[in-house]
Amino acid sequence: MAFMKTTLFAKPSEKFIFAVLLTLSAALLIGWLWFTPPGVLGKAQAIGYAVCHQIPERSFQFAGITMPLCSRCTGMHLGALFGLLYHFWHFKKGGMPGRKVMLFLGAALLFFALDGINSFISLTPFIDPLYTPQNWLRLSSGTLLGFSISAILVPIFNQTIWADWFAEPSIKTWKQVLLIVVGSALIIFLVTTENPLILYPLSLLSVLNLLIILTAIHTILWVLLLKKENLFLNFFQLKTYILCGFITVIVQIALMDFI
Repeated sequence: MAFMKTTLFAKPSEKFIFAVLLTLSAALLIGWLWFTPPGVLGKAQAIGYAVCHQIPERSFQFAGITMPLCSRCTGMHLGALFGLLYHFWHFKKGGMPGRKVMLFLGAALLFFALDGINSFISLTPFIDPLYTPQNWLRLSSGTLLGFSISAILVPIFNQTIWADWFAEPSIKTWKQVLLIVVGSALIIFLVTTENPLILYPLSLLSVLNLLIILTAIHTILWVLLLKKENLFLNFFQLKTYILCGFITVIVQIALMDFI
C-alpha cells in the first residue's frame, strides 16, 4: 500500500515536465504559424506587429517591403543582438558596468528619449519639433539603447540564473565603449545602405533578437517565481525554464496579434 501511494502521488520527473512543455510549445507555435501571413517575412511581420507600430514612413524598406520593425526598433534589437554576442564572449560575468560606462549608457538613453519625444512632437499640429525627424536618427538612438539594454539585462540574467557567476563586469573600460560605438556605427551604416541583400537578413536578425530578449526576460521571471535562483551551471540544466519562457513569449505575441 505504501508503495502504491508513493507511485500514485510521486512528483512528475523533470523529463516528463519538459516533454509536456515541449509538446505544448510545438502546438502553440504550429497554431501561430497557421494563422499568420505566409512566408518568412510574413511571420517576421507578425512578430514585429506585436510590439511595434510599423509605420512605413518611419521604417526602412527594401524592394518595396517595409521591415518588420520600425527604424528605432530595428536599431534597438540589432544593437541588443550585438550586445548579447559581446557579452556571451564574457560568459557568466554578472557585474554591472562601471560608473564611467554607466554615464555613456545613460547618455544613450537620454538620446533615445529626446529623439523619441521630438518625433512625437512632429505629429502634433501645434508644436514645432526641435529638428526634422529622420529615420537614420531613429536608427542611431535605437542602436545605442539596444546595446545599453543588453549591458543591463545580461548581468541581471547571470546574477539570477548561474550558481557560479562572478562579479566582474563585461564592460569596464573606454576601449570597450569604443568597441560599442564602432559596432553601432557599423550597424547604422549597413541598415542605411537599404541594400535588399543586407536588409533582408538584418530584418530577420532584428526579429530573432526580439524573441531572444523576451524569452530571456520571461525565463528570469519563471526562475524567480519558482524560487530556483542560482541553481544552474549551464543552459542544458536551464532548458525547462527557457521553454517556459518561450511558451510565454508565444502566448504574448499571439494575444497582441489577435488584439
